[in-house]
Amino acid sequence: MDVIIVSDYEEMSDRAAEIVASAMQENPNLTLGLATGSTPEGLYSRMIEMNQQGKIDFSGVRSFNLDEYVGLDPTHEQSYRYFMNEKLFDHVNIDKANTHVPNGQAESLTEECRRYESAIKDAGGIDLQVLGIGRDGHVGFNEPGTSLGSKTHIAALTEETVEDNSRFFKKAEDVPRFSVTMGIQSILDAHRCLLLASGANKAEAVRRTVEGPITSSVTASALQMHEDTIAIVDQAAASQLERKDYYLWVQENMKSIQDRM
Repeated sequence: MDVIIVSDYEEMSDRAAEIVASAMQENPNLTLGLATGSTPEGLYSRMIEMNQQGKIDFSGVRSFNLDEYVGLDPTHEQSYRYFMNEKLFDHVNIDKANTHVPNGQAESLTEECRRYESAIKDAGGIDLQVLGIGRDGHVGFNEPGTSLGSKTHIAALTEETVEDNSRFFKKAEDVPRFSVTMGIQSILDAHRCLLLASGANKAEAVRRTVEGPITSSVTASALQMHEDTIAIVDQAAASQLERKDYYLWVQENMKSIQDRM
C-alpha cells in the first residue's frame, strides 16, 4: 500500500482528483467504483469542475457504487443513488444507464446481491475503486467481523455506524439497519484502489488499516493484500501512524525516479 500524506482535506481531494482524472484520460471507457459519504465529496466536486472545463470526459465511463441502504427509495434524499446524482452524476456528461447502485428495494435481496456481483464481472471488473473508511476501520458496509472473502452481500450495520449515520436523518429510528454492499473480496478484485481519509477521528482506523495485522476486525486492513492500493490521508488522519516519517521520506524521494516508474 502506497501512503501519501497531505496537509488537509482540500489537498487530499486535489490529489485524489489528479489520480482519477489521469486514469480517465488514459482509459476513456474506465469502470469506476464509487463511494458515498462526506470524504469523497471534495473529489466529486473537482471531477465536476474538470468535466465542465473539458479536462475529463464521462461519456464512456461506467460506475458501480459500493453500497445502498435496504428499504430506501432511490428518490429518498438519504439514499446513495440520490447522493450520487446530487454530488456527481447530475453535473457531468455520464450516461445514467451506465451508473449502477445496488437496489435496496429488491424483492429478493439475496438475488440482488448475485445480480450486482455478476454485473461487475460482466463489465470486466472495476478499474479504479474509490474508498472511504469508517471510524472502526470498515470499508463499504463491511462491518467488523465481515469475512475477508465476502462478495456482495446483505450487511447489518453496527450501532456505531447507525449512530454515525443518524445525523443525516430526522429521527434515529429512521436510520436503516441493513444495506446491500460489495464485499471485501469484491473490493480486492478491483484493479486499483484509492483509499481516502481525513480528520483525527479516522486516525486510529488509518493506523490499524495500514500498519496493523490483517484482520476481519478492521476490514479495511485487507487492502494490505491488494497489489495496487494508494491511501491518501491528511495530517490529522495520519497522526497515529508509527512510520509516518518513512512515508513522507518515500514521497519526497520518489520524485527522483518518477519518470522511470
